[in-house]
Amino acid sequence: MSIIKVPKILIPKDNIDLKKWAVIACDQFTSQRDYWDKLDDYCGEISTLRITYPEIYLNEDRDNRIKKINSTMKKYLQSDIFKAVDGFILTVRTTKYGRKRVGLVISFDLEQYDYTKQLAVRATEATVPERLPVRVKIREKACLELPHALLLLDDSEKSIIEPLYENRDKLEKLYSTELNNDGGSIEGYKVENPQEIIAKIENLCSGENLKKKYGSDKPITFAVGDGNHSIATAKLCWDSLKKTLSPEERANHPARFCLCELVNLYEEDLIFEPIHRVVFGVGQEFIDYMQSTLKGKETIILNYNGKDFECKVDKNSAVAIGQIQGAIDKYLPTVSGAEQDYVHGTNHTLDVAKENNGVAVFMPKLQKSDLFKYISTGKILTRKSFSMGEAEEKRYYLECKQIKEI
Repeated sequence: MSIIKVPKILIPKDNIDLKKWAVIACDQFTSQRDYWDKLDDYCGEISTLRITYPEIYLNEDRDNRIKKINSTMKKYLQSDIFKAVDGFILTVRTTKYGRKRVGLVISFDLEQYDYTKQLAVRATEATVPERLPVRVKIREKACLELPHALLLLDDSEKSIIEPLYENRDKLEKLYSTELNNDGGSIEGYKVENPQEIIAKIENLCSGENLKKKYGSDKPITFAVGDGNHSIATAKLCWDSLKKTLSPEERANHPARFCLCELVNLYEEDLIFEPIHRVVFGVGQEFIDYMQSTLKGKETIILNYNGKDFECKVDKNSAVAIGQIQGAIDKYLPTVSGAEQDYVHGTNHTLDVAKENNGVAVFMPKLQKSDLFKYISTGKILTRKSFSMGEAEEKRYYLECKQIKEI
């Protein structure tokens, strides 16, 4: 069986306001409540905001919120607001920074992903098991999935997604909209020949080609770029569900195949950005600790009360990120009430630190050209090691896939 499945994708019909429908991934702006409160006022009743769970609200009336999300999903399906697309969707996202991301909405077999093993779909960063139970609770009774996960394809010749983009004028345009809150804009086109695309990907990731690129023919088709915890959650829910199914039912059950956007690692505007840390409930003692603990030849900056402090870290960015996160993890349990958050963008990080009297820790940037070679060896990056773009450039929920009968 192929790792890739041609999905039935649900998108809103033409009478739905897509600018209100599409909202940013739930794990963004997690220390900026004002962003989400304003979005809530703006979106109205028909929006992906009503069928996703922004993480900033995770500790507020969780059970009732999950019930409301599930009932709203059923309501949307019964209200006939969707139209179905059998095939892949070519997406063209232009951000406020002038960057363009071209992707392909597909679905892949969750049997080929496990964040603890080296399967064809590889986790790139460490998964935090403690973050999964609440996400499982959100998904386990959901009848729809909405992807914010981005999978990466190592296609240096630009042989698969880019030709579709160059010939997009020959494809049926499915949607085009401006995105709210500085999200830029997005267009979507129907790809009529998904089996040809699948064959090209399978050839690109054949054992012979993997041996040439990485020196090993261990399977690696995709690497998770964004949304690893989202995919890990889908996997846990599928593993639980499949126990109740017959072998025949398991083979093509919709929950087995996870909707995502596939992006070429070599897309010119695909920028790897660091995910910074803000540590709350600490002060100068934490800075002194970091300066004495971290060692190396490269410099990172910590900021506290508007003042910069230098720390030295390893020259290898993957190693340095591990050093920094390890030091933070070791320090937090020693201070009552100390916490950390992960923040995208320099200005956002400074704002969050200032508003919460926290210490901003600015992380080094991972070089994307090293990613597949690094994970092909079986290594894995520290959690939240990189982000593909700034916060406003993260994926917006737009497409859906039904994963359970109502």
